[in-house]
Amino acid sequence: QVQLVESGGGLVQAGGSLRLSCAASGGTFSTYIMGMFRQAPGKEREFVAAINWSGGRTDYADSVKGRFTISRDNAKNTVYLQMNSLKPEDTAVYYCAADSTPSWVPRRQYEYHYWGQGTQVTVSS
Repeated sequence: QVQLVESGGGLVQAGGSLRLSCAASGGTFSTYIMGMFRQAPGKEREFVAAINWSGGRTDYADSVKGRFTISRDNAKNTVYLQMNSLKPEDTAVYYCAADSTPSWVPRRQYEYHYWGQGTQVTVSS
């Protein structure tokens, strides 16, 4: 069973930065597509970013492109989301997820079999 634990969330002012980490245990992390999603109060969970097993392929939601960077360290079984130029509308609970299938459809939430518990990111104006 794969377990995912997010960390790094917190309160930051608009324009600031945060780096989220998602540590995986169990399974074969280096073969998984890893995705980051977020859910704001009263809204549906949405795709943020994803990275393939090698780190050579990434995808970003338009709303975060150019501000967020997803990366991974397979030796540490960890994926990172560097968030810069944060805006109040980035406020949400951020979740990481793992997709153990080889197909690259990173924006489909139902493709992800394992989910973390989430970490709160709050951006004040």
